[in-house]
Amino acid sequence: MSKRVFLIHGWDGRPDNHWFPYLSLELKANGFEVNAPQMPNAAEPKVKEWLSFLKDYVGKPDKDTYFVGHSLGCITIARYLAGLSSDSPFPKGSTASSQEGFKSSVSQKSPQGSPLYKRGNTRPPSFKKGGIRIGGCVFVSGFSGRISVPEIKEFYELPFDPEKAKKHCDKSVMIFSDNDPYVPMEKSLEMARELGAKTILERGKGHFAARDGVTALPSALSALLKMATNSS
Repeated sequence: MSKRVFLIHGWDGRPDNHWFPYLSLELKANGFEVNAPQMPNAAEPKVKEWLSFLKDYVGKPDKDTYFVGHSLGCITIARYLAGLSSDSPFPKGSTASSQEGFKSSVSQKSPQGSPLYKRGNTRPPSFKKGGIRIGGCVFVSGFSGRISVPEIKEFYELPFDPEKAKKHCDKSVMIFSDNDPYVPMEKSLEMARELGAKTILERGKGHFAARDGVTALPSALSALLKMATNSS
């Protein structure tokens, strides 16, 4: 069975923009089945609509299933993974607009030069046998907690338990930039800590958008190929 990868764009995004076409071509050349859906109502995204769409689109994930997300796509993937433990992708009794997001118990501090800025961070402990396990995730400009974009606040206000997400994925990488105008580095590092993701700092890449001059992302390709090779 071929390995499947799902490329999930961000707010007001498209699967044919930024570095997604590059990644799609490279992954296909390496034998992946590439799926790059147009997420619904991307200009005015709704968290429940995106999660329901992704769940239906993916079908049944397994160890040969991989995800790559950009910005809001990362948030969507993480919450999708947390919802794999139940029939619903949403926490019991939750509403996207009325409850506070999950508050990480880890430290907010991330000084420059911390091991979090280097490749090779420790991954979370092996999870218990049984249940759905996917091959891995690559997050680009992902974030945890609030950022200064009120239009997507319901995504980060939806309660989220990263421990549930980690039960289904123990291989992940966070790629982030030192000059992202929308996502502060500490927010990407916070998400990486929550999910036990390795981190890759790219300098001067902005929000990893075409307008930032980023139409290819070799670090994302390399990270995914490494995951897939190690799982074989």
